[in-house]
Amino acid sequence: MGSSHSLTVEIQELVGKTGFTSEQIEHLHRRFKQLSGGQPTIRKNHFDSITDLELNPIRAKIINAFFDKRNLRTAAGGYAEEINFEEFLTIMSYFRPLGEKLDEEQLQQCRKDKLRFLFHMYDSDNDQKITLEEYRNVVEELLSGNPNIGKESARCIADGAMLEAATICVGQMEPDQIYEGITFEDFLKIWESIDIETKMHVRFLTMDTVPFCN
Repeated sequence: MGSSHSLTVEIQELVGKTGFTSEQIEHLHRRFKQLSGGQPTIRKNHFDSITDLELNPIRAKIINAFFDKRNLRTAAGGYAEEINFEEFLTIMSYFRPLGEKLDEEQLQQCRKDKLRFLFHMYDSDNDQKITLEEYRNVVEELLSGNPNIGKESARCIADGAMLEAATICVGQMEPDQIYEGITFEDFLKIWESIDIETKMHVRFLTMDTVPFCN
């Protein structure tokens, strides 16, 4: 990140852009350099060194999320081949706990940003809705490590969850009515009463000195 002076200036700029403290940014920069092997950018293969991530059933989706241009706020779709430290911080900011000094409007925007990040993980084809097939894929991946739940059972669980989502978002559906998928507005309704701060964490990055959500 350059000389001592330029480092300080750059950190202060990143504080303003990301909302992290300077101490958090310095810690995240050390972790970034560990992941990249001292290189200025990281690629998907660098995540192979994160042992906790190896056993995560949705490992591929988590890694893809770091390179998703929607999350990087650089394009409406597609994936970057590599990301630099500032882009890495952009992704990490989705996991930053909500600050005490935020007003209600800022709190709602932070929550919305976190949920949009999750929505993008489900919406793999970037068509602005989570289809039943996409939902099934995620549920099957999540349950893949459970030997007591087969693929058909996982599909039934996904079908039930999608029906529940339709009931929440559309209301009582007609027998012949087809629910095409969960839009982002639907997604917000489904998560309305769920504490997102307890659901999004970065334990797999071993940020033990940064007070992220657990």
